[in-house]
This record gives sequence, structure tokens and C-alpha cells, in this order.
Amino acid sequence: MAGVPAGSVPSVTRDDALPLAEVVRLLERRYPPATAESWDAVGLVTGDPRQPVRKVLLAVDPVAAVVDEAVAWGADLVLVHHPLLLRPVTSVAATTFKGALVHRLVRSGVALHVAHTNADAAPGGVAEALAGAVGLVDQVPLVAQPVEALDKHVVFVPVADAERLVDALAAAGAGAIGEYSRCAWRTTGEGTFTPSEHADPAIGRRGEVTTVVEARVEMVAPRRLRRAVTAAMRAAHPYEEVAFDVLELAREDGPTGLGRVGRLPAPTTLRGLAELVAQVLPATAQGVRFAGDPDGRVERVAVLGGSGDSLFDAVRAAGVDAYLTADLRHHPASELRERAEFEAAPGTPATPYLVDVAHFASEWPWLEHAAADLRADALAAGATVETRVSTLRTDPWSGRVPSPDRPPSSEGTAP
Repeated sequence: MAGVPAGSVPSVTRDDALPLAEVVRLLERRYPPATAESWDAVGLVTGDPRQPVRKVLLAVDPVAAVVDEAVAWGADLVLVHHPLLLRPVTSVAATTFKGALVHRLVRSGVALHVAHTNADAAPGGVAEALAGAVGLVDQVPLVAQPVEALDKHVVFVPVADAERLVDALAAAGAGAIGEYSRCAWRTTGEGTFTPSEHADPAIGRRGEVTTVVEARVEMVAPRRLRRAVTAAMRAAHPYEEVAFDVLELAREDGPTGLGRVGRLPAPTTLRGLAELVAQVLPATAQGVRFAGDPDGRVERVAVLGGSGDSLFDAVRAAGVDAYLTADLRHHPASELRERAEFEAAPGTPATPYLVDVAHFASEWPWLEHAAADLRADALAAGATVETRVSTLRTDPWSGRVPSPDRPPSSEGTAP
């Protein structure tokens, strides 16, 4: 297979190593499996969680040539984008080509890990890498994954009981923000109340005005845990009647989601964008195709690594000038362009234009980013992992014969 642009410079190794289980944890922190599409198959495919990892090979596809490269280099782990076993199988016998790859990996002690649609959607993932390759700025997801709905629990409690209350709420799932747990904000003030003759006050006496120095405790929690957090709060609180608020926080789109929309630093033409894409992505037999006015103005661009015509509605809603993706099929692409021409006002451009590249090429830029992130995460964990980005071109197409520049004709066709 032909080469693509040079891969990452291997890092310097030390004698220490991370167990595979820890490397998987680092990868899943950046590319959470929960963000993968429901049909996907991501995660660890082969490998012993206890085996040490010092060398990691990164590639788009888990094909035989990539496995050969991993074995020859002495890789402990291969991180790929595309799943080896996307559809369920009943056997991995070496009599099948996929089974043979599994056997080769296991016999060689090489683990295989897949980050597919979870890497597509992640900050720093496939979509951002493709957008960055063409220089897009002010990036936002094309189809954002909604951030989980949150509540803010506000509780008033005697100062002496505040620590115990925070512990109880944290144990129920409150106070988790990113990589931090037991997050809480507290201030103090005076609370006052008068217990009735039928009350059973923890502090004060019936019929007497009572003033207590109290802490105001605020903690956020997933809305789905509201009942559990409220129950934990009541159980840990010393008061017979608890003063508290549950506030529903506004939801905003986060940085995770399919595709990216951004702006070119300077406007160009559709042909200029296509030429730029051809320069920054690996060369493939397909090259770069585009649909629309070659001289049409392009500034705002949407991108999606891999097959992208399923997101045409989102692309139109984003109001972009052009859409860069791969695997565009005849009918969806034709209909999008026909609709754009039909709906364009006189004298206005019929956008969005389309730029279509090879599937492999659209996803390859992510490998360098993933390699750098893995090295940094491993170093923060106290180890050094050596990485190599495979320069094998695993695009299945090996050649192309350009068509003559002439209209269709029955002359010269085979009988």
C-alpha cells in the first residue's frame, strides 16, 4: 500500500509502562464509549488488561497490512478508528480473514482498541482534526450532543452538619463536575424559625424564636438523580423540616457532537477550497470532487469525517457555504444540489456546495492528534508511551482513469 504524509515522531521510551487497562481508561476518558452511536462497536477487541503498553500504533483501518506493521514494529497496542467486528459474529476461527487477524494479534501479544463514532464526536476528535486541517476557526458541532440535564440543590443546614451533608449528597451522585467530585459551594448566614407546639425540633424549643448559624450548601447533580439526591439530603439533615431548593439549570450544547462548523480565516472559492483540501489530506485515487459553482464564494464550512450524506438536513440548517465530507452517493447529492438551485433567490449563490473526498483521507488527520493526546495523558500518569502513526494508505481504491471532458454520447460505446 502506498504511503501518506509522514507520521508522528516517536517519543523517547523509558523502562516504565502503563498496563493496558490504564491506557484504555485514558482513551475512554477522551473518547467516552457512551457517546458512540447505538449501532457502533467500540472499545477493546483483543488484549490482556494487565499487559504492559509501551508502543502504540495508530491507523484508520484494522487491515492485515496494519497488523503486519504493528507486529514488525513490536507494538503492544493498535488504536484504530474503524471497528474490526462491527457486526456480530459467531466465530473468530482463523479460517476467515477477520478471524485470522484476531489470531495474529493474540499470538503476537498485540492489543486492539477501537475509537469510532465516539472519536468522531469528541472534542479533539476526528471532526475537529478535519476542520483544523483546512484551517477552520470558531468551530462548533454540526449536530451537538445535548449536555445532560442538571439540577442545582441548595440546602440550608447548621454549620456543624455541613460536611456530613456534603458527603451524603456526593455519595448520591451530586457534586461531580468533569474530573472533579464532591464539588460544593458554601456560605454562612443566620436562619430563624419558631417551632410549633407539635414540632420536634433538633435545635431550639417549642414556641420560642430560634436563630441558628447555618451554611448554605449548593451542589449540582444530574436531573435523573433528583429523587436519590433529595432522599440522601433528607436522611443526612438534622432538621425535622428541611429548607431546600431544587433549581433546574438551563441546558446548552456542549463541545461533543457529530461534525463541525467553522469559518475560513479568509474567504475563498469552491475550487480554492477543493484545492486546499487536496493539499492537506492524504492523496487517494479518488482525489477531491466538488459540486457547485467553481467560482462561488466560500467562507463558512461544515465538515464530517467519513460518510456524510445522512447529515444533509443539518448542513442546510447550519447555513454554510460548503460541506466537506466523504462517500457522497449520487441520489442524495443530486437532490441536495437540485434543492439548492431551486430555493436560491435570483442572483444569490445556490449553497451549500459539496466537497467529497475518500473516506480514509477524511479521517486520517485525527491520528496525529490522538497520538499526541495519548502521549500527554500517559506522561501525566507517570509513564511514557511511544506512538507511531501508520503511513500505509488503507483506502481500498488503487487507481483511477480520468474521464474525457466531453458530454455523454452513444458513439464509441461497446455493442
